Amino acid sequence: QVQLVESGGGLVQAGGSLRLSCVASGGTFSKYVMGWFRQAPGKEREFVAVITWSGDNTYYGDSVKGRFTVSRDNAKNTAYLQMNSLQIEDTAVYYCAARLRRTWDTDATFYDYWGQGTQVTVSS
Repeated sequence: QVQLVESGGGLVQAGGSLRLSCVASGGTFSKYVMGWFRQAPGKEREFVAVITWSGDNTYYGDSVKGRFTVSRDNAKNTAYLQMNSLQIEDTAVYYCAARLRRTWDTDATFYDYWGQGTQVTVSS
């Protein structure tokens, strides 16, 4: 059983930055594709970013492209989401997710394990 624990959320002013972390346990982290998703109140869960096993390939949702950066440290069993130039519209609960397959996907239904989420609130 894989467990994912996110941290790093909080309250930040528009234009500011945050870095989220996702620590995995209970499995072989280097074998997981890691995705980040977010969900704002009253909205569906939205794809944010994904990174492949080795970290060589990343892909981003259109709304965060150029502002967010996903990375991973397999030696630390940790994935990161660096969020810069935050906007009020980025306010949401952010989730990391693990996919136990080689190929990456932007569809949340194809991820096998999820963290509990961390709240990010951007104020004006």
